[in-house]
Amino acid sequence: MLMSRKTLSLIFVLSIIPLMMVFATENLFQFKAPDIDGEELPLSQFRGKVVLVVNTASSCGYTYQYEKLESIYRKYQDRGFVVLGFPSDDFWQELDSNQEIKEFCEGYQISFPLFAEGPVRGSDKQEVFRFLTEQPSHDGEIWWNFEKFLINRDGQLVDRYRSVQDPDEDPLLAQIESLL
Repeated sequence: MLMSRKTLSLIFVLSIIPLMMVFATENLFQFKAPDIDGEELPLSQFRGKVVLVVNTASSCGYTYQYEKLESIYRKYQDRGFVVLGFPSDDFWQELDSNQEIKEFCEGYQISFPLFAEGPVRGSDKQEVFRFLTEQPSHDGEIWWNFEKFLINRDGQLVDRYRSVQDPDEDPLLAQIESLL
């Protein structure tokens, strides 16, 4: 039995509405993640801030960006900006333990929040990265360390930047300033 176009359209619309509602209601601030010390940290504490989420690694060619991330964090934190660093060994460039990662980051004088090492791609990726990488307009797996996700004050993904984008240069810097 063949279905009419109207019936097929109705079935499609009814099947896509729940998916659209999930993306419309989800925001970064609904998630929790363990911090670098293993304490569960609700991201709701960053509600109302502009957030830059970055997957990091200690032994990557882009590790120099830690210094730049810290610089923009310090420059804009009083205006409601925060960087959230999520170390990952998905590309085999992270240290062996959260304690080693924390000590390494102390060398860069990192003061922005760091989270426990965890996956940012694949079927086991953290919920935060599932949310960030499965957005209809910015979907797709993370390609490498130091990808950046810019989140507005409502917890919605605004834009995504690949590793080559330095955090203290345009267009990312201009976009951060426009959200502040």
